Amino acid sequence: MVADITFILAPARLLPRVQHFEDAAGSAVDPFALVRDEVSIVSDRLCQSIVSNVPALEQAAEYFFRPGVRGKRLRPTLLLLMSSALSEQQPPPELLLPDHRPPHERPQEQRRRQQRIAEIAELIHVASLLHDDVLDDAETRRGISSLNASSGNKLAILAGDFLLARASVTLASLQNTEIVELLSRVLEHLVAGEVMQMSAGPEQLTSMAYYLDKTYYKTASLMANSSRAVAILGEQQPEVADLAWQYGRHLGLAFQIVDDLLDILGSSKQLGKPALNDMRAGLATAPVLFAAEEQPGLIPLIKRKFKGETDVQAGLQMVQQSSGIQRAKELAAHHAQLAAQQIEALPQSSSPHALAAREALINITHRVLVRSK
Repeated sequence: MVADITFILAPARLLPRVQHFEDAAGSAVDPFALVRDEVSIVSDRLCQSIVSNVPALEQAAEYFFRPGVRGKRLRPTLLLLMSSALSEQQPPPELLLPDHRPPHERPQEQRRRQQRIAEIAELIHVASLLHDDVLDDAETRRGISSLNASSGNKLAILAGDFLLARASVTLASLQNTEIVELLSRVLEHLVAGEVMQMSAGPEQLTSMAYYLDKTYYKTASLMANSSRAVAILGEQQPEVADLAWQYGRHLGLAFQIVDDLLDILGSSKQLGKPALNDMRAGLATAPVLFAAEEQPGLIPLIKRKFKGETDVQAGLQMVQQSSGIQRAKELAAHHAQLAAQQIEALPQSSSPHALAAREALINITHRVLVRSK
């Protein structure tokens, strides 16, 4: 049952305005409801952006943009909330209507430009999923057959490349070299993180610092740098843009650590992808690395990437016999707490619009911790 793998990750004293994590998902404000209409605009533009005169390419590119497999749109949601958290004014109604301008056309309105960052971030994210599934030889994603499994590796790679190309067109339309540099760095980090994962030597495989660096590159960099981008487009001071970046960084780290925990604690049905996939792929994540500090027998398994016939089950047993899972939960909670603190540190505001968005951003840090998939 889902309830069996929903965990309490931190003591109540760490959580602004929420006393217990059991209550976090229902506290104060629903972050997804707050910007649902605006996220819908971004989703519509995403569907427009993947139109191609090559039917096979368009069909492949839209694979994870179809109703039912789109995901929760976490990245567009947090970016639009960050835009609101840094604005004293609520977006006027006309900016909450569909925007049918082509990707190469620069919007004059500040909020529309911030919506473009949300669009770009989701394109990059989905492209990275397509490429990751090829590299990992994954068979399922979001509860359905992965694109590489259903259509082959070549088409999956090209579909990911196509999404990145479309993201680049929208990025160039903003005509802001600082933003282009930030989002280009995200692409560099995605590649660097994947290469770090593929090329890690025995000592790096057992290093928590190496794991966290890789996790920043593969997951948190997109949240961090796109959060900074919406702050810059909102004409915020550098120190405020830094707070936005830190929020995205810590949220991304918490998100991935929880993902790594769920890989051990969840079932394939709940996750929409195989459980214990990380160890089977030869990866030692936070709970395993923490467990290895108490269970020396784990270290040779990690160094040989769980290639032995019984390595995965033996590794799982040692993790379960250690405090590795609990320590990983605490690490995720630590980063979620730090993310919430960045929002608390933003310049004071008396705007109900901004305050509600800030509350929602803090709520997201709680939801990341109690998610079940």
